[in-house]
Amino acid sequence: MPSYTAPVKDLQFVLHEVLKASASDISGYSELEPDFTAAVLEEAGKICSDVLAPLNAVGDKEGCSLENGVVRVPTGFKEAFDQVREGGWTGLDMPEEYGGQNMPYVLGTAVGEMFSASNQAFTMYQGLTHGAASAILAHGTDAQKETFLPKMVSCEWTGTMNLTEPHCGTDLGLMRTKAEPQDDGSFKLSGQKIFISSGEHEMADNIIHLVLAKIPGGPDGIKGVSLFIVPKFMVNEDGSLGARNGVSCGALEEKMGIHGNSTCVMNYDEATGYLLGTEHKGMRAMFTMMNEARIGVGMQGVAQAEAAYQNAVVYAKDRLQGRDVTGVKNPDGPADPLIVHPDVRRMLMDQKSFVEGARAFILWGSSLIDAAHRANDKDADGLISLMTPVIKGFLTDVGYAMTVEAQQVYGGHGYIEEWGMSQFTRDARIAMIYEGANGVQALDLVGRKLAQDGGKHVMAFFEMIKSYCAEQKDVEGMEPFIEPLKKASKDLQAAGMFFMQNGMKNPNAALAGSTDFMHMMGHVCLGLMWARMARASLDALASSPADAAFYETKLATGRYYMARRLPATALHLARIESGADTVMALSEDQF
Repeated sequence: MPSYTAPVKDLQFVLHEVLKASASDISGYSELEPDFTAAVLEEAGKICSDVLAPLNAVGDKEGCSLENGVVRVPTGFKEAFDQVREGGWTGLDMPEEYGGQNMPYVLGTAVGEMFSASNQAFTMYQGLTHGAASAILAHGTDAQKETFLPKMVSCEWTGTMNLTEPHCGTDLGLMRTKAEPQDDGSFKLSGQKIFISSGEHEMADNIIHLVLAKIPGGPDGIKGVSLFIVPKFMVNEDGSLGARNGVSCGALEEKMGIHGNSTCVMNYDEATGYLLGTEHKGMRAMFTMMNEARIGVGMQGVAQAEAAYQNAVVYAKDRLQGRDVTGVKNPDGPADPLIVHPDVRRMLMDQKSFVEGARAFILWGSSLIDAAHRANDKDADGLISLMTPVIKGFLTDVGYAMTVEAQQVYGGHGYIEEWGMSQFTRDARIAMIYEGANGVQALDLVGRKLAQDGGKHVMAFFEMIKSYCAEQKDVEGMEPFIEPLKKASKDLQAAGMFFMQNGMKNPNAALAGSTDFMHMMGHVCLGLMWARMARASLDALASSPADAAFYETKLATGRYYMARRLPATALHLARIESGADTVMALSEDQF
Protein backbone atom coordinates (compact mmCIF):
# COMPACT_ATOMS: atom_id res chain seq x y z
CA MET A 1 0.00 0.00 0.00
CA PRO A 2 1.37 3.47 -0.84
CA SER A 3 2.41 5.76 2.00
CA TYR A 4 2.42 9.53 2.34
CA THR A 5 4.65 11.86 4.34
CA ALA A 6 3.60 15.49 4.64
CA PRO A 7 6.27 17.74 3.04
CA VAL A 8 6.31 20.16 5.98
CA LYS A 9 9.90 21.34 5.48
CA ASP A 10 9.29 22.10 1.80
CA LEU A 11 6.10 24.03 2.62
CA GLN A 12 7.92 25.97 5.34
CA PHE A 13 10.70 26.81 2.89
CA VAL A 14 8.27 28.36 0.42
CA LEU A 15 6.20 30.16 3.04
CA HIS A 16 9.09 31.73 4.92
CA GLU A 17 12.23 31.77 2.82
CA VAL A 18 10.67 32.38 -0.59
CA LEU A 19 7.44 34.27 0.13
CA LYS A 20 8.64 35.67 3.50
CA ALA A 21 5.06 35.45 4.69
CA SER A 22 5.44 36.73 8.26
CA ALA A 23 7.18 39.90 6.99
CA SER A 24 4.27 40.80 4.70
CA ASP A 25 1.96 43.67 5.60
CA ILE A 26 -1.11 41.69 4.50
CA SER A 27 -3.57 41.45 7.37
CA GLY A 28 -3.03 38.25 9.37
CA TYR A 29 0.38 37.48 7.90
CA SER A 30 2.26 38.73 10.96
CA GLU A 31 0.82 35.72 12.79
CA LEU A 32 2.43 33.33 10.31
CA GLU A 33 5.67 32.95 12.25
CA PRO A 34 7.70 29.85 11.35
CA ASP A 35 7.05 28.13 14.70
CA PHE A 36 3.31 28.69 14.37
CA THR A 37 2.98 27.47 10.79
CA ALA A 38 5.24 24.50 11.54
CA ALA A 39 2.95 23.46 14.38
CA VAL A 40 -0.14 23.75 12.17
CA LEU A 41 1.43 21.89 9.25
CA GLU A 42 2.89 19.13 11.40
CA GLU A 43 -0.43 18.50 13.13
CA ALA A 44 -2.27 18.45 9.81
CA GLY A 45 0.44 16.19 8.42
CA LYS A 46 -0.16 13.63 11.18
CA ILE A 47 -3.85 13.38 10.31
CA CYS A 48 -3.00 13.08 6.63
CA SER A 49 -0.35 10.39 7.07
CA ASP A 50 -1.96 8.43 9.90
CA VAL A 51 -5.70 8.74 9.17
CA LEU A 52 -6.45 9.82 5.63
CA ALA A 53 -3.70 8.16 3.59
CA PRO A 54 -4.52 4.64 4.86
CA LEU A 55 -8.16 5.23 3.79
CA ASN A 56 -7.19 6.28 0.27
CA ALA A 57 -6.94 2.73 -1.07
CA VAL A 58 -10.02 1.72 0.95
CA GLY A 59 -12.08 4.42 -0.74
CA ASP A 60 -10.74 3.46 -4.15
CA LYS A 61 -11.60 -0.22 -3.67
CA GLU A 62 -14.97 0.10 -1.92
CA GLY A 63 -16.34 3.26 -3.52
CA CYS A 64 -19.76 4.58 -2.53
CA SER A 65 -23.10 2.81 -2.71
CA LEU A 66 -26.68 4.02 -3.03
CA GLU A 67 -29.21 2.33 -0.74
CA ASN A 68 -32.82 3.51 -0.75
CA GLY A 69 -31.82 7.06 -1.58
CA VAL A 70 -28.97 7.17 0.95
CA VAL A 71 -25.35 7.15 -0.16
CA ARG A 72 -23.02 5.04 1.97
CA VAL A 73 -19.40 6.19 2.01
CA PRO A 74 -16.40 3.82 2.28
CA THR A 75 -15.38 2.21 5.55
CA GLY A 76 -13.68 4.64 7.91
CA PHE A 77 -14.65 7.82 6.04
CA LYS A 78 -17.30 8.96 8.52
CA GLU A 79 -15.02 8.49 11.53
CA ALA A 80 -12.21 10.33 9.74
CA PHE A 81 -14.59 13.15 8.79
CA ASP A 82 -15.58 13.51 12.44
CA GLN A 83 -11.90 13.74 13.38
CA VAL A 84 -11.21 16.40 10.76
CA ARG A 85 -14.20 18.42 11.93
CA GLU A 86 -13.24 18.14 15.59
CA GLY A 87 -9.79 19.47 14.77
CA GLY A 88 -11.24 22.61 13.21
CA TRP A 89 -9.51 21.94 9.89
CA THR A 90 -12.61 22.69 7.80
CA GLY A 91 -12.75 26.33 8.91
CA LEU A 92 -9.06 27.17 9.06
CA ASP A 93 -9.30 30.27 6.85
CA MET A 94 -12.97 31.15 7.36
CA PRO A 95 -14.22 34.15 9.42
CA GLU A 96 -14.26 33.81 13.20
CA GLU A 97 -17.80 35.15 13.43
CA TYR A 98 -19.01 31.96 11.75
CA GLY A 99 -16.78 29.60 13.70
CA GLY A 100 -13.66 29.72 11.55
CA GLN A 101 -10.10 30.54 12.60
CA ASN A 102 -9.58 33.42 10.15
CA MET A 103 -6.14 32.22 9.07
CA PRO A 104 -4.84 33.53 5.72
CA TYR A 105 -5.79 31.61 2.59
CA VAL A 106 -2.13 30.79 1.93
CA LEU A 107 -1.96 28.66 5.07
CA GLY A 108 -5.24 26.97 4.18
CA THR A 109 -3.75 26.15 0.78
CA ALA A 110 -0.63 24.62 2.34
CA VAL A 111 -2.79 22.42 4.56
CA GLY A 112 -5.09 21.66 1.64
CA GLU A 113 -2.24 20.26 -0.44
CA MET A 114 -1.50 17.70 2.26
CA PHE A 115 -5.15 16.71 2.61
CA SER A 116 -5.55 16.28 -1.15
CA ALA A 117 -2.31 14.33 -1.49
CA SER A 118 -3.27 11.92 1.25
CA ASN A 119 -6.85 11.32 0.09
CA GLN A 120 -8.30 13.39 -2.74
CA ALA A 121 -11.74 11.80 -2.81
CA PHE A 122 -12.23 12.32 0.93
CA THR A 123 -10.97 15.90 0.89
CA MET A 124 -13.49 16.88 -1.78
CA TYR A 125 -16.34 16.66 0.75
CA GLN A 126 -14.91 19.50 2.83
CA GLY A 127 -13.35 21.32 -0.14
CA LEU A 128 -16.68 21.77 -1.93
CA THR A 129 -18.27 22.87 1.32
CA HIS A 130 -15.61 25.54 1.69
CA GLY A 131 -16.35 26.82 -1.81
CA ALA A 132 -20.11 26.90 -1.27
CA ALA A 133 -19.62 28.72 2.03
CA SER A 134 -17.35 31.26 0.30
CA ALA A 135 -20.08 31.95 -2.27
CA ILE A 136 -22.68 32.51 0.45
CA LEU A 137 -20.21 34.68 2.37
CA ALA A 138 -19.63 36.87 -0.70
CA HIS A 139 -23.17 37.08 -2.08
CA GLY A 140 -25.63 36.01 0.62
CA THR A 141 -27.92 38.14 2.74
CA ASP A 142 -27.17 38.53 6.44
CA ALA A 143 -29.96 36.07 7.19
CA GLN A 144 -28.55 33.51 4.76
CA LYS A 145 -25.10 33.85 6.27
CA GLU A 146 -26.40 33.43 9.80
CA THR A 147 -28.50 30.43 8.81
CA PHE A 148 -26.01 28.45 6.78
CA LEU A 149 -22.42 29.51 7.41
CA PRO A 150 -21.79 28.37 11.02
CA LYS A 151 -22.85 24.81 10.22
CA MET A 152 -21.00 24.80 6.89
CA VAL A 153 -17.77 26.18 8.33
CA SER A 154 -17.80 23.36 10.88
CA CYS A 155 -18.90 20.88 8.18
CA GLU A 156 -21.81 19.76 10.30
CA TRP A 157 -23.53 20.62 7.04
CA THR A 158 -21.69 20.14 3.77
CA GLY A 159 -22.12 21.90 0.44
CA THR A 160 -22.13 21.28 -3.29
CA MET A 161 -22.19 23.15 -6.60
CA ASN A 162 -24.75 22.11 -9.23
CA LEU A 163 -24.06 23.27 -12.78
CA THR A 164 -23.94 20.46 -15.33
CA GLU A 165 -27.04 18.87 -16.87
CA PRO A 166 -27.27 15.79 -19.12
CA HIS A 167 -27.40 17.90 -22.29
CA CYS A 168 -25.05 20.74 -21.33
CA GLY A 169 -21.74 21.12 -19.58
CA THR A 170 -19.64 24.17 -20.41
CA ASP A 171 -22.47 25.87 -22.32
CA LEU A 172 -24.61 26.57 -19.28
CA GLY A 173 -26.90 28.85 -21.23
CA LEU A 174 -28.56 25.66 -22.49
CA MET A 175 -29.66 24.52 -19.04
CA ARG A 176 -33.28 23.55 -18.49
CA THR A 177 -33.59 23.54 -14.70
CA LYS A 178 -36.35 26.00 -13.79
CA ALA A 179 -36.96 28.10 -10.70
CA GLU A 180 -40.59 29.18 -10.26
CA PRO A 181 -41.11 32.22 -7.95
CA GLN A 182 -43.34 31.70 -4.91
CA ASP A 183 -45.44 34.20 -2.98
CA ASP A 184 -43.18 33.96 0.08
CA GLY A 185 -40.07 34.96 -1.89
CA SER A 186 -38.73 31.44 -2.27
CA PHE A 187 -38.53 29.45 -5.52
CA LYS A 188 -39.51 25.94 -6.59
CA LEU A 189 -36.71 24.28 -8.54
CA SER A 190 -37.28 21.41 -10.97
CA GLY A 191 -34.70 19.72 -13.15
CA GLN A 192 -31.77 17.32 -13.13
CA LYS A 193 -28.07 17.91 -12.50
CA ILE A 194 -25.28 15.40 -13.14
CA PHE A 195 -21.68 14.91 -12.01
CA ILE A 196 -22.45 16.46 -8.60
CA SER A 197 -19.53 15.68 -6.30
CA SER A 198 -20.55 15.00 -2.68
CA GLY A 199 -24.18 15.36 -3.75
CA GLU A 200 -25.53 12.88 -1.21
CA HIS A 201 -23.82 11.10 1.69
CA GLU A 202 -24.24 10.09 5.32
CA MET A 203 -21.46 12.15 6.94
CA ALA A 204 -23.38 15.42 7.54
CA ASP A 205 -26.72 16.33 9.04
CA ASN A 206 -27.63 18.48 6.06
CA ILE A 207 -26.31 19.22 2.57
CA ILE A 208 -26.58 22.73 1.17
CA HIS A 209 -26.76 22.65 -2.62
CA LEU A 210 -25.94 25.72 -4.69
CA VAL A 211 -27.95 25.25 -7.88
CA LEU A 212 -27.96 27.16 -11.15
CA ALA A 213 -31.42 27.49 -12.69
CA LYS A 214 -33.47 29.80 -14.89
CA ILE A 215 -36.36 31.93 -13.70
CA PRO A 216 -39.13 31.88 -16.35
CA GLY A 217 -39.33 35.09 -18.33
CA GLY A 218 -35.68 35.95 -17.86
CA PRO A 219 -33.16 36.65 -20.63
CA ASP A 220 -32.14 33.84 -22.96
CA GLY A 221 -28.88 31.97 -22.57
CA ILE A 222 -26.35 32.50 -19.82
CA LYS A 223 -27.73 35.96 -19.04
CA GLY A 224 -30.89 34.35 -17.68
CA VAL A 225 -29.19 32.06 -15.15
CA SER A 226 -29.66 32.57 -11.39
CA LEU A 227 -28.12 30.83 -8.37
CA PHE A 228 -30.12 29.29 -5.54
CA ILE A 229 -29.49 27.81 -2.10
CA VAL A 230 -31.33 24.50 -1.91
CA PRO A 231 -30.95 22.61 1.39
CA LYS A 232 -31.44 18.85 1.58
CA PHE A 233 -33.50 19.41 4.75
CA MET A 234 -35.45 22.60 5.33
CA VAL A 235 -34.08 24.80 8.10
CA ASN A 236 -36.55 26.11 10.69
CA GLU A 237 -36.40 29.63 12.09
CA ASP A 238 -34.68 28.38 15.25
CA GLY A 239 -31.98 26.66 13.17
CA SER A 240 -33.31 23.14 13.66
CA LEU A 241 -33.88 20.84 10.72
CA GLY A 242 -37.35 20.40 9.30
CA ALA A 243 -38.87 18.35 6.50
CA ARG A 244 -36.92 16.74 3.68
CA ASN A 245 -36.76 19.04 0.65
CA GLY A 246 -37.63 17.93 -2.88
CA VAL A 247 -34.07 17.01 -3.80
CA SER A 248 -32.75 13.47 -4.10
CA CYS A 249 -29.93 11.39 -5.52
CA GLY A 250 -31.20 9.41 -8.49
CA ALA A 251 -27.99 7.50 -9.22
CA LEU A 252 -24.27 7.35 -8.55
CA GLU A 253 -21.90 7.89 -11.46
CA GLU A 254 -19.54 4.98 -12.21
CA LYS A 255 -16.20 6.73 -12.48
CA MET A 256 -12.61 6.07 -13.50
CA GLY A 257 -11.27 7.39 -10.20
CA ILE A 258 -12.08 9.32 -6.99
CA HIS A 259 -14.28 6.37 -6.08
CA GLY A 260 -14.48 7.46 -2.44
CA ASN A 261 -16.40 10.59 -3.37
CA SER A 262 -20.09 10.33 -4.11
CA THR A 263 -20.60 11.75 -7.61
CA CYS A 264 -24.36 11.97 -7.99
CA VAL A 265 -27.20 12.50 -10.40
CA MET A 266 -29.35 14.98 -8.48
CA ASN A 267 -33.08 15.32 -9.11
CA TYR A 268 -34.90 18.51 -8.13
CA ASP A 269 -38.66 18.02 -7.90
CA GLU A 270 -40.18 21.37 -6.92
CA ALA A 271 -37.45 21.73 -4.32
CA THR A 272 -37.59 24.90 -2.27
CA GLY A 273 -34.70 27.22 -3.01
CA TYR A 274 -33.60 30.71 -2.04
CA LEU A 275 -32.04 33.19 -4.45
CA LEU A 276 -28.34 33.78 -3.78
CA GLY A 277 -27.30 37.17 -5.10
CA THR A 278 -29.24 38.90 -7.86
CA GLU A 279 -31.77 37.48 -10.31
CA HIS A 280 -30.21 36.48 -13.65
CA LYS A 281 -26.71 37.11 -12.27
CA GLY A 282 -26.12 33.59 -11.07
CA MET A 283 -22.83 33.08 -12.87
CA ARG A 284 -21.32 36.06 -11.07
CA ALA A 285 -22.07 34.42 -7.73
CA MET A 286 -21.16 30.92 -8.88
CA PHE A 287 -17.78 32.11 -10.14
CA THR A 288 -16.84 32.95 -6.56
CA MET A 289 -17.07 29.23 -5.89
CA MET A 290 -15.76 28.12 -9.27
CA ASN A 291 -12.60 30.23 -9.14
CA GLU A 292 -11.80 28.93 -5.68
CA ALA A 293 -12.49 25.42 -6.92
CA ARG A 294 -10.17 25.92 -9.91
CA ILE A 295 -7.30 26.87 -7.60
CA GLY A 296 -8.14 23.79 -5.51
CA VAL A 297 -8.22 21.54 -8.57
CA GLY A 298 -4.83 22.85 -9.68
CA MET A 299 -3.62 21.92 -6.22
CA GLN A 300 -5.05 18.42 -6.70
CA GLY A 301 -2.86 17.96 -9.76
CA VAL A 302 0.22 18.88 -7.75
CA ALA A 303 -0.86 16.86 -4.72
CA GLN A 304 -1.35 13.64 -6.67
CA ALA A 305 2.01 14.15 -8.39
CA GLU A 306 3.65 14.65 -4.97
CA ALA A 307 2.13 11.49 -3.49
CA ALA A 308 3.03 9.43 -6.56
CA TYR A 309 6.58 10.82 -6.59
CA GLN A 310 7.16 10.00 -2.92
CA ASN A 311 6.34 6.36 -3.54
CA ALA A 312 8.24 6.17 -6.82
CA VAL A 313 11.44 7.38 -5.10
CA VAL A 314 11.16 4.71 -2.42
CA TYR A 315 10.57 2.02 -5.02
CA ALA A 316 13.47 3.21 -7.18
CA LYS A 317 15.83 3.01 -4.21
CA ASP A 318 14.64 -0.44 -3.10
CA ARG A 319 14.04 -2.29 -6.36
CA LEU A 320 17.11 -4.10 -7.72
CA GLN A 321 17.24 -4.22 -11.52
CA GLY A 322 20.30 -4.38 -13.80
CA ARG A 323 23.72 -2.84 -13.31
CA ASP A 324 24.91 0.73 -13.56
CA VAL A 325 26.57 1.13 -16.97
CA THR A 326 29.51 2.96 -15.36
CA GLY A 327 30.23 0.30 -12.77
CA VAL A 328 28.61 -1.81 -10.09
CA LYS A 329 27.03 0.24 -7.30
CA ASN A 330 25.71 -2.60 -5.17
CA PRO A 331 28.48 -5.21 -5.15
CA ASP A 332 26.89 -7.21 -2.34
CA GLY A 333 23.64 -7.66 -4.23
CA PRO A 334 22.57 -9.39 -7.43
CA ALA A 335 21.76 -6.05 -9.12
CA ASP A 336 21.85 -2.32 -8.57
CA PRO A 337 18.81 -0.30 -7.48
CA LEU A 338 16.70 1.28 -10.17
CA ILE A 339 17.71 4.77 -9.15
CA VAL A 340 21.20 4.36 -10.66
CA HIS A 341 19.76 4.25 -14.19
CA PRO A 342 19.70 7.56 -16.12
CA ASP A 343 16.17 7.24 -17.49
CA VAL A 344 14.75 6.48 -14.05
CA ARG A 345 16.56 9.51 -12.66
CA ARG A 346 15.18 11.63 -15.49
CA MET A 347 11.63 10.59 -14.66
CA LEU A 348 12.14 11.24 -10.96
CA MET A 349 13.69 14.65 -11.59
CA ASP A 350 10.86 15.58 -13.93
CA GLN A 351 8.48 14.85 -11.10
CA LYS A 352 10.47 16.48 -8.32
CA SER A 353 11.23 19.68 -10.24
CA PHE A 354 7.60 20.04 -11.29
CA VAL A 355 6.09 19.37 -7.86
CA GLU A 356 8.34 21.79 -5.98
CA GLY A 357 8.00 24.56 -8.56
CA ALA A 358 4.24 24.06 -8.77
CA ARG A 359 3.89 24.14 -4.99
CA ALA A 360 5.61 27.52 -4.90
CA PHE A 361 3.40 28.73 -7.75
CA ILE A 362 0.17 27.81 -5.96
CA LEU A 363 1.29 29.29 -2.64
CA TRP A 364 2.33 32.50 -4.41
CA GLY A 365 -1.07 32.56 -6.12
CA SER A 366 -2.74 32.06 -2.74
CA SER A 367 -0.81 35.01 -1.35
CA LEU A 368 -2.20 37.10 -4.21
CA ILE A 369 -5.71 36.06 -3.17
CA ASP A 370 -4.94 37.16 0.38
CA ALA A 371 -3.59 40.48 -0.88
CA ALA A 372 -6.73 41.00 -2.97
CA HIS A 373 -9.17 40.09 -0.19
CA ARG A 374 -7.36 41.23 2.95
CA ALA A 375 -5.57 44.32 1.59
CA ASN A 376 -7.96 45.28 -1.24
CA ASP A 377 -5.04 45.10 -3.69
CA LYS A 378 -6.61 45.49 -7.14
CA ASP A 379 -3.38 44.64 -8.93
CA ALA A 380 -3.07 41.38 -7.01
CA ASP A 381 -6.70 40.62 -7.83
CA GLY A 382 -6.03 41.18 -11.53
CA LEU A 383 -2.88 39.07 -11.47
CA ILE A 384 -4.51 36.07 -9.79
CA SER A 385 -7.41 36.36 -12.24
CA LEU A 386 -4.85 36.03 -15.03
CA MET A 387 -3.14 33.10 -13.30
CA THR A 388 -6.23 31.08 -12.33
CA PRO A 389 -6.66 29.27 -15.69
CA VAL A 390 -2.91 28.58 -15.74
CA ILE A 391 -2.98 27.13 -12.23
CA LYS A 392 -5.96 24.95 -13.07
CA GLY A 393 -5.03 23.92 -16.60
CA PHE A 394 -1.24 23.68 -16.65
CA LEU A 395 -0.79 22.16 -13.21
CA THR A 396 -3.38 19.45 -13.78
CA ASP A 397 -2.13 18.62 -17.29
CA VAL A 398 1.44 18.21 -16.07
CA GLY A 399 0.46 16.83 -12.67
CA TYR A 400 -1.34 13.96 -14.39
CA ALA A 401 1.67 13.38 -16.67
CA MET A 402 3.89 13.17 -13.60
CA THR A 403 1.70 10.49 -11.99
CA VAL A 404 2.10 8.51 -15.22
CA GLU A 405 5.88 8.89 -14.97
CA ALA A 406 5.79 7.77 -11.34
CA GLN A 407 3.78 4.73 -12.42
CA GLN A 408 6.37 4.07 -15.14
CA VAL A 409 9.18 3.91 -12.58
CA TYR A 410 7.53 0.78 -11.20
CA GLY A 411 7.60 -1.01 -14.55
CA GLY A 412 5.07 -3.84 -14.57
CA HIS A 413 4.25 -3.33 -10.89
CA GLY A 414 2.98 0.15 -11.73
CA TYR A 415 0.15 -1.55 -13.61
CA ILE A 416 -0.75 -3.87 -10.73
CA GLU A 417 -3.39 -2.57 -8.37
CA GLU A 418 -1.83 -3.85 -5.14
CA TRP A 419 0.96 -1.26 -5.49
CA GLY A 420 -1.60 1.57 -5.64
CA MET A 421 0.12 3.65 -8.29
CA SER A 422 -2.73 3.50 -10.76
CA GLN A 423 -5.01 5.21 -8.24
CA PHE A 424 -2.86 8.33 -8.30
CA THR A 425 -3.07 8.35 -12.09
CA ARG A 426 -6.82 7.70 -12.18
CA ASP A 427 -7.59 10.25 -9.46
CA ALA A 428 -5.40 12.89 -11.11
CA ARG A 429 -7.12 12.43 -14.48
CA ILE A 430 -10.38 14.02 -13.38
CA ALA A 431 -8.59 17.25 -12.45
CA MET A 432 -8.00 17.95 -16.15
CA ILE A 433 -11.74 17.79 -16.77
CA TYR A 434 -13.87 19.13 -13.95
CA GLU A 435 -14.26 22.79 -12.97
CA GLY A 436 -13.89 23.64 -16.66
CA ALA A 437 -12.02 21.28 -18.98
CA ASN A 438 -8.47 22.43 -19.59
CA GLY A 439 -9.13 23.45 -23.17
CA VAL A 440 -11.75 25.84 -21.81
CA GLN A 441 -9.20 27.18 -19.33
CA ALA A 442 -6.84 27.87 -22.23
CA LEU A 443 -9.60 29.64 -24.16
CA ASP A 444 -10.40 31.73 -21.09
CA LEU A 445 -6.73 32.68 -20.76
CA VAL A 446 -6.24 33.65 -24.41
CA GLY A 447 -9.72 34.93 -25.20
CA ARG A 448 -10.46 36.89 -22.03
CA LYS A 449 -7.66 37.18 -19.50
CA LEU A 450 -4.88 38.46 -21.77
CA ALA A 451 -6.97 41.45 -22.82
CA GLN A 452 -8.52 42.04 -19.40
CA ASP A 453 -8.26 45.69 -18.33
CA GLY A 454 -6.53 46.51 -21.59
CA GLY A 455 -3.83 43.90 -21.09
CA LYS A 456 -2.71 45.57 -17.86
CA HIS A 457 -2.19 42.39 -15.87
CA VAL A 458 -0.23 40.37 -18.41
CA MET A 459 2.02 43.36 -19.01
CA ALA A 460 2.52 43.67 -15.25
CA PHE A 461 3.49 40.00 -15.20
CA PHE A 462 6.12 40.53 -17.90
CA GLU A 463 7.43 43.61 -16.11
CA MET A 464 7.69 41.66 -12.85
CA ILE A 465 9.86 39.04 -14.54
CA LYS A 466 11.98 41.68 -16.28
CA SER A 467 12.56 43.54 -13.03
CA TYR A 468 13.41 40.38 -11.14
CA CYS A 469 15.92 39.30 -13.77
CA ALA A 470 17.55 42.75 -13.67
CA GLU A 471 17.80 42.63 -9.88
CA GLN A 472 19.42 39.19 -9.89
CA LYS A 473 21.70 39.41 -12.94
CA ASP A 474 24.91 40.05 -10.96
CA VAL A 475 24.18 37.68 -8.09
CA GLU A 476 26.71 34.84 -8.07
CA GLY A 477 25.02 31.52 -8.73
CA MET A 478 21.88 32.97 -10.30
CA GLU A 479 22.93 32.92 -13.96
CA PRO A 480 21.63 29.34 -14.59
CA PHE A 481 18.23 30.62 -13.50
CA ILE A 482 18.06 34.15 -14.88
CA GLU A 483 19.18 33.51 -18.45
CA PRO A 484 16.68 30.69 -19.16
CA LEU A 485 13.91 32.70 -17.50
CA LYS A 486 14.64 35.73 -19.70
CA LYS A 487 14.59 33.54 -22.83
CA ALA A 488 11.35 31.82 -21.86
CA SER A 489 9.70 35.13 -21.02
CA LYS A 490 10.64 36.45 -24.46
CA ASP A 491 9.08 33.34 -26.04
CA LEU A 492 5.90 33.99 -24.09
CA GLN A 493 5.77 37.63 -25.12
CA ALA A 494 6.29 36.62 -28.78
CA ALA A 495 3.34 34.26 -28.49
CA GLY A 496 1.23 37.01 -26.95
CA MET A 497 2.15 39.31 -29.83
CA PHE A 498 1.10 36.59 -32.29
CA PHE A 499 -2.36 36.51 -30.75
CA MET A 500 -2.66 40.28 -30.88
CA GLN A 501 -1.67 40.36 -34.55
CA ASN A 502 -3.70 37.37 -35.69
CA GLY A 503 -6.52 36.93 -33.21
CA MET A 504 -9.04 39.18 -34.92
CA LYS A 505 -8.32 38.36 -38.55
CA ASN A 506 -7.90 34.62 -37.97
CA PRO A 507 -9.36 33.59 -34.60
CA ASN A 508 -8.82 29.90 -35.35
CA ALA A 509 -5.08 30.57 -35.41
CA ALA A 510 -5.24 31.95 -31.89
CA LEU A 511 -7.57 29.33 -30.50
CA ALA A 512 -5.60 26.46 -32.00
CA GLY A 513 -2.59 27.59 -29.99
CA SER A 514 -4.35 28.47 -26.74
CA THR A 515 -3.31 25.34 -24.84
CA ASP A 516 0.28 25.81 -25.99
CA PHE A 517 0.17 29.36 -24.65
CA MET A 518 -1.26 28.19 -21.34
CA HIS A 519 1.59 25.69 -21.02
CA MET A 520 4.14 28.34 -21.97
CA MET A 521 2.86 30.62 -19.25
CA GLY A 522 2.86 27.74 -16.77
CA HIS A 523 6.50 26.94 -17.53
CA VAL A 524 7.46 30.60 -17.18
CA CYS A 525 5.66 30.81 -13.83
CA LEU A 526 7.48 27.75 -12.56
CA GLY A 527 10.72 29.17 -13.92
CA LEU A 528 10.11 32.35 -11.93
CA MET A 529 9.34 30.30 -8.83
CA TRP A 530 12.54 28.27 -9.26
CA ALA A 531 14.55 31.46 -9.66
CA ARG A 532 13.08 32.77 -6.41
CA MET A 533 13.72 29.47 -4.66
CA ALA A 534 17.29 29.48 -5.93
CA ARG A 535 17.92 32.95 -4.53
CA ALA A 536 16.44 31.91 -1.17
CA SER A 537 18.68 28.84 -1.17
CA LEU A 538 21.80 30.85 -2.00
CA ASP A 539 20.98 33.30 0.79
CA ALA A 540 20.56 30.42 3.24
CA LEU A 541 23.81 28.76 2.18
CA ALA A 542 25.70 32.00 2.73
CA SER A 543 25.10 31.55 6.46
CA SER A 544 26.45 27.97 6.45
CA PRO A 545 23.30 26.28 7.77
CA ALA A 546 23.45 22.87 9.42
CA ASP A 547 21.08 21.50 6.75
CA ALA A 548 23.09 22.80 3.79
CA ALA A 549 22.23 19.65 1.84
CA PHE A 550 18.57 20.73 1.75
CA TYR A 551 19.44 23.98 -0.05
CA GLU A 552 22.01 22.34 -2.32
CA THR A 553 19.30 19.92 -3.40
CA LYS A 554 16.94 22.82 -4.11
CA LEU A 555 19.56 24.45 -6.34
CA ALA A 556 20.26 21.20 -8.19
CA THR A 557 16.57 20.53 -8.75
CA GLY A 558 16.00 24.09 -9.95
CA ARG A 559 18.91 23.93 -12.36
CA TYR A 560 17.41 20.75 -13.79
CA TYR A 561 14.07 22.48 -14.39
CA MET A 562 15.64 25.52 -16.00
CA ALA A 563 17.87 23.44 -18.28
CA ARG A 564 15.55 20.55 -19.17
CA ARG A 565 11.95 21.70 -18.74
CA LEU A 566 11.81 25.46 -19.26
CA PRO A 567 13.09 25.31 -22.89
CA ALA A 568 9.72 23.73 -23.77
CA THR A 569 8.49 27.30 -24.27
CA ALA A 570 10.35 27.43 -27.60
CA LEU A 571 8.55 24.30 -28.81
CA HIS A 572 5.17 25.72 -27.82
CA LEU A 573 5.97 28.99 -29.57
CA ALA A 574 6.76 27.12 -32.79
CA ARG A 575 3.41 25.36 -32.54
CA ILE A 576 1.55 28.60 -31.99
CA GLU A 577 3.26 30.38 -34.87
CA SER A 578 2.30 27.56 -37.21
CA GLY A 579 -1.18 28.98 -36.73
CA ALA A 580 -4.31 27.19 -37.77
CA ASP A 581 -2.90 25.92 -41.04
CA THR A 582 -2.17 22.43 -39.76
CA VAL A 583 -4.95 22.29 -37.17
CA MET A 584 -7.77 23.55 -39.38
CA ALA A 585 -6.59 22.22 -42.77
CA LEU A 586 -8.82 19.16 -42.81
CA SER A 587 -12.51 19.36 -43.60
CA GLU A 588 -14.96 17.85 -41.14
CA ASP A 589 -15.46 14.90 -43.51
CA GLN A 590 -11.78 14.06 -43.28
CA PHE A 591 -11.85 13.36 -39.57
